[in-house]
Amino acid sequence: MISFLLDVDDLADTRFAISPLREVMGSLRALRAPALFPLHTSWRRAVLDRLDPADARLLRALVGQNLTLPDFLTPRPTTFAPALEDQLAVVRATPPDLVRRDLLTTHAPHPLPDALHQITAPGDAPVAEMLEGMCELLFRYWELAIRPDWSRMRLVLEADITHRARQLATGGAHLLFSDLHRNVRWRDGVLRVDQMIGRHEVDGSGRGLRLVPSLFAHKPAPPVSADEPPMLAYPSRGAATLWEPEPEPDTSALTALLGAPRTTVLRMLAEPLPTVEVARRLGVTPSAVSQHLKVLHATGLVTRARDGRRVLYRRTALGDQLAGRA
Repeated sequence: MISFLLDVDDLADTRFAISPLREVMGSLRALRAPALFPLHTSWRRAVLDRLDPADARLLRALVGQNLTLPDFLTPRPTTFAPALEDQLAVVRATPPDLVRRDLLTTHAPHPLPDALHQITAPGDAPVAEMLEGMCELLFRYWELAIRPDWSRMRLVLEADITHRARQLATGGAHLLFSDLHRNVRWRDGVLRVDQMIGRHEVDGSGRGLRLVPSLFAHKPAPPVSADEPPMLAYPSRGAATLWEPEPEPDTSALTALLGAPRTTVLRMLAEPLPTVEVARRLGVTPSAVSQHLKVLHATGLVTRARDGRRVLYRRTALGDQLAGRA
């Protein structure tokens, strides 16, 4: 059991955050232990098909046999949603001694995988070299495995945070922590996380608590070391919806929104056209078309530019998006 001792100031500084690097590292657990992550089976298969086998071996070596993750590779977010590049900059600044400690702790009591034996070499240079290569590998993996679906992932994570924030606002810490996970208990200023490998207490000491939802967490996961500030990654709500196929576009929806005449005009403006040409193609008066263009321009669906004595209209990116789904 791991316990966080949280005073009033710590509770007041309880914040939620989204961590791209946490999702990167959590997803490595899914690669290593697929039985624990059945929702991600198709995602895992697709990633492994594209992942270089040498990269896959090193990535798996970053996860302990007990699915422990090194603390230095899961840094506490300092903003609501840091960029992955900013988090990797924090990782790159990790002292070599801390890299050694966390990797050894991650794999204890088992021996280090061969891919990590470089950290046992004398001096700091081998560790610094390995750390840089590790960060480059994690960024490549992010680009291949996480970034293509990150917008969808982030929407699910933000929805979880919205739900939790409402709980905190309406029922306080008791309601928030009672619903976080069955392994999490809150009582008398102590947040306890059961069924952990380690057993220690972490004094908040005014540092606050960071709560990080994760789509690749099968149970709550605090830092391994008692020296780390209070942070808890927990399974996000809505993970089962992540890989649901998007509904087929409803071709009548845009017409219902804009009306048939404006929908027709919007679809026509994939190329720049003047008012008179739109009117000619539709067989209506330029004044009628002008009224539709005025509305479409005011709502940001079309843009206009002067070409000599003519004004040309064309769909904006938003207009393209709407027309493309209709």
